[in-house]
Amino acid sequence: MELRGKLALVTGGSDGIGREIALQLQGAGADVIVTGRSAEKLQAMASLGFGTIAGDLSTSAGVDAVVNGVVGKPLAVLVNNAGVGSDYELDKPETLDNAAHCIRTNLDAPIALCTRLLPTLRAQPQAAIVNVTSGLAIAPRAGGSIYCATKAGLRSYTQAIRHLLKDSNVRVIEALPPVVETNMTAARGGKKMSAHDCAAEIVGGILSDKREVNAGMVKILQLVNSISPALARRIMIRF
Repeated sequence: MELRGKLALVTGGSDGIGREIALQLQGAGADVIVTGRSAEKLQAMASLGFGTIAGDLSTSAGVDAVVNGVVGKPLAVLVNNAGVGSDYELDKPETLDNAAHCIRTNLDAPIALCTRLLPTLRAQPQAAIVNVTSGLAIAPRAGGSIYCATKAGLRSYTQAIRHLLKDSNVRVIEALPPVVETNMTAARGGKKMSAHDCAAEIVGGILSDKREVNAGMVKILQLVNSISPALARRIMIRF
């Protein structure tokens, strides 16, 4: 997909993977609008030439703000990147609010944005929806049950709408990052992919019209899963 001159929207685009995706889309010639919750980070993005929309995507008001922010604009690329973790614990009912917040942000909001912005995307000669899931959408880890469930749900949704839109001008791409060096993963040890390198693979996938972008170590996970899904689950459940 040629990106030069096209308008792209990157949710959660003021930090982490989203910020790097926005920068690299801009570098490929796209005009880019980013969303976020931090006024300071959005101002920093505005100073770099990005359009900005403030909104918390865990709320209906936040989703409305994003949709209203691109009304009447020739949106051609929607990148559903915004995501949060969850402090949900199975034996602590008081953490259900955290679980609900994660579900609204990671699953409900991308579904709402795909649905509400589809008419705008259809109106362009060429368009793309990019849903950022996770390697954990393939096989879950026990310590992140709600996060994994949201990403698995978004993966399933992405595969389904790809079929529904197969004869349209809207290409549907799933991006599956590994553990990436971001604020969300700061407390985790182990090897992490840089946000820059992860974004480079995702933007490269958009440019080359891939259906699925398995970034970094997710390539190995996908290979294991293709041979033995049960083995992939056994490896990842303790990850």
